[in-house]
Amino acid sequence: MSQVRTRIQDVDALRGFALLGILIVNITFAASGFPIHLAKDPAYDSWLDHSVHWLSSAFVDMKFYLLFSFLFGYSFQLQLEAAQRAGAAFRPRMLRRLGGLFVLGALHGVFLITGDILSVYAIIGLVLLGMRRVKDRTALIVAGAIYAYLFVTLAAATFFTSQLVDPTTAVAAAQQTTANLAGSFSDIIGEHIRALPTYGLSLLTVQGPTTLAAFLIGMVVGRRRLLQNVTGNEAVLRLIQLIGFTVGITGGVFYASDGGNGTTGAVLTSVLTAPFLTAAYVATLLRVMHTDRGEDIRRLLAPAGRMALSNYLGQSVATVLIFTGVGFGLVGQVSPLETVGLAAGIFLLQIIASHIWLSTFRYGPVEGALRAVTNATAPSWRQVGQAA
Repeated sequence: MSQVRTRIQDVDALRGFALLGILIVNITFAASGFPIHLAKDPAYDSWLDHSVHWLSSAFVDMKFYLLFSFLFGYSFQLQLEAAQRAGAAFRPRMLRRLGGLFVLGALHGVFLITGDILSVYAIIGLVLLGMRRVKDRTALIVAGAIYAYLFVTLAAATFFTSQLVDPTTAVAAAQQTTANLAGSFSDIIGEHIRALPTYGLSLLTVQGPTTLAAFLIGMVVGRRRLLQNVTGNEAVLRLIQLIGFTVGITGGVFYASDGGNGTTGAVLTSVLTAPFLTAAYVATLLRVMHTDRGEDIRRLLAPAGRMALSNYLGQSVATVLIFTGVGFGLVGQVSPLETVGLAAGIFLLQIIASHIWLSTFRYGPVEGALRAVTNATAPSWRQVGQAA
């Protein structure tokens, strides 16, 4: 396999891995109204339920959207360089792309899921577009300043409140949300719209700033081509694993011990340490994929990551059909362990579907449509073997 092809598959496989983590998190918000309101569901209070929740809080929550964001910034830089080589105007193309992404995200957040990352990417992508010419040092300073700002604001918040939500009020709200999700399509849409202010607050305070920081780091990594000549034997990867797992797991355990229920100290710890664990995951996967046996993992995950947008939206379609009243109506009736099992099953089907689709077509279905918006051309998915 050529070095260029391996490099591309590395990035696609990392994106596929991020999809799995995002699904494990997002499916919990589709399966019950309790996670949305940071409340404990009394129906699932066994040691097994708590164990699954603890493991997810420690090792999954708040980690994988950072990886997805990092890869967005990385791909942004590659698209910028490709436009420069072709002599094409990058800014109008990217504005059309971000506009298309925002529309997709808005529709996604209203009709399919509580909260959405695509519209966030579109809005913050405008900031990244405006910063595309800043020096690497400036980009990294801004990313560091963002985390310094979060440290100060969240640390200050601990002096005013130790709990972000009232448990009694949260349980009542969670029960109502669960009932709404089990209702008609209009009930579901209404629930998604009512959640927008809460999600907007999260965007302004935590998710938005950390997403921009990850964008900027990804852009710098793309500029310096740090993922282009990876062999898996680099000492820096082992160092990232050592530091990342040590700091990241420590923070994750502290956050999970809080139950993931939103105390300001636990949220602060998770926000500051999640990037370390995310980096350790990346370093580990890169090392594994460059072993003889690990190549199969790259080949397995890469197609899912190559059509990540289609799969991300497809995950939401699947959870709507499984949990809400327009489908099987299983909301509130699936245990945490069963929910994780469903996530694994959905992702496995997406891997299979991605391999089948890309054996015939060059782009995923949604990727082809967004590409048409970006290039201001008619949609074309182009069969494999046709000229690009």
